[in-house]
Amino acid sequence: MKKILGWLLSFALVLSLIAPAASAQASENKDAFKDKSVHVQVVLFDGFDLMDALAPYEVFAAAGMYSGGAVTLELVSAEGKRSVPSGMNGPSLEAQAALDPNRPGIILVPGAAGKPAGNSEDSIPNILGQAMKTGLPDLLKQAVDNKEVTVATVCGGSLLLAMKGLLKDRYAVTNHMGMAALKAAGAIPVDARVVEDGPRLVSGGGVTSGLDVALYLVERELGPRIANAVEKLFEYERRGTVWKAEGVTPIDFRTSQEASKLEQPAAASEK
Repeated sequence: MKKILGWLLSFALVLSLIAPAASAQASENKDAFKDKSVHVQVVLFDGFDLMDALAPYEVFAAAGMYSGGAVTLELVSAEGKRSVPSGMNGPSLEAQAALDPNRPGIILVPGAAGKPAGNSEDSIPNILGQAMKTGLPDLLKQAVDNKEVTVATVCGGSLLLAMKGLLKDRYAVTNHMGMAALKAAGAIPVDARVVEDGPRLVSGGGVTSGLDVALYLVERELGPRIANAVEKLFEYERRGTVWKAEGVTPIDFRTSQEASKLEQPAAASEK
């Protein structure tokens, strides 16, 4: 009985030492995001893809709801307040203000919706080309140069940055059909759903990756509990590991096999 009593007293002592530390850690984690406030600007341009823009918009809006207003967001355009038509004869959305590259926070750039190739008016290459003739590329350059802004892209949004030369020698991803164009524009294409090049450039692949880009940024800025609450609300779990140029470099077995094939004939001739 004395042994049991002694064990219980010892256990109680250990708990008394651990509990304050655990409580302090929990308080510290909570305080880390307590005063966090993030403003998000979702960019619209003529022919933009609705899902590229609206999927992240809903994620950020829900995060703002669950965090008690820690996330604010607005739809913007290079020209300011106006009605902006989406691609594929889709509905227009109202840009509430002009894109402000000097405002700290997140700027999200969607891709275009249209025919994947060709020179027709409703083709994606033409839509992106028309966007390049507006004031948007210069504003995006200012945003990329602003250390208080994270620029995020979805699908062809990264091509807009690349066409301006903003992704030269930087890791990025776009829709699988645009990866060659991304490389031709000087970027380093990465076959991943979401790619982060430094903390201020995050790109997503195909259309639905906008959900993953936004959820990742919500978790990064406000913590996993808010991101998890949004996931449960949407009945969607973030897909894929966010690729970063960090950690151990994986072996490229395809390259290794090709090198091995080239070496074999030489080895045989030496015998």
